[in-house]
Amino acid sequence: MRLRLSMGLVALVLATALLATAVWAQGSPRVTGVDPATAKVGGNITVKGENLTKENVAAVFVSNSSDDFPAIIVEQAGTKIVVKVPKVKAGDYNISIQVKADILIQPIRLTVQE
Repeated sequence: MRLRLSMGLVALVLATALLATAVWAQGSPRVTGVDPATAKVGGNITVKGENLTKENVAAVFVSNSSDDFPAIIVEQAGTKIVVKVPKVKAGDYNISIQVKADILIQPIRLTVQE
């Protein structure tokens, strides 16, 4: 009897943890790509992904290993954010998003040309 009760309690805890993880993940913003992958300063790029609404993503940055450069948001919806490439040196950068107070560097690359 005691073993059956313990197994039931373990199953309940696992089910609760899985449900909480699934609910949390559904609303989390996620960047899946950028188009075009090469752009010039001042040009528009489209950051693609999921849950990219204004409620979830406060800002977009072009980031290198030491700095985050804010991009001006032109248009924002659930599956895309259109931004202007900020004034940065030519080179390779990551796309970063601000979620609440955190800046999350995404594994999505952007090449900025002169």
